Amino acid sequence: MDIVFDAELWVWDARRADTWTFVSLPADASDEISDLTEGSRPGFGSVRVRARVGATTWTTSVFPDKARGCYVLPVKRAVREAEDLHPGGTTAVTLEVLTRPA
Repeated sequence: MDIVFDAELWVWDARRADTWTFVSLPADASDEISDLTEGSRPGFGSVRVRARVGATTWTTSVFPDKARGCYVLPVKRAVREAEDLHPGGTTAVTLEVLTRPA
């Protein structure tokens, strides 16, 4: 399953020592991921994905964000630097959901 969308980068800084940069997945894509992975999500609901932004591809997880009502994708510093991304900017994202065989 591949998902393509544009999203704004935003910063989560709930803890003073840490800040994380994310994009939020669209609600319909979040619903599809949730349906596809129901019963196979570990602990707090993370789902393994292969993400691509620009020329950069990496493997990570998306996480459910109850406050936003969708999954969120962390965009690590190396990706932001390679693609010249900044919080508040918008980027195109391609996700491949990496499901485990049943």
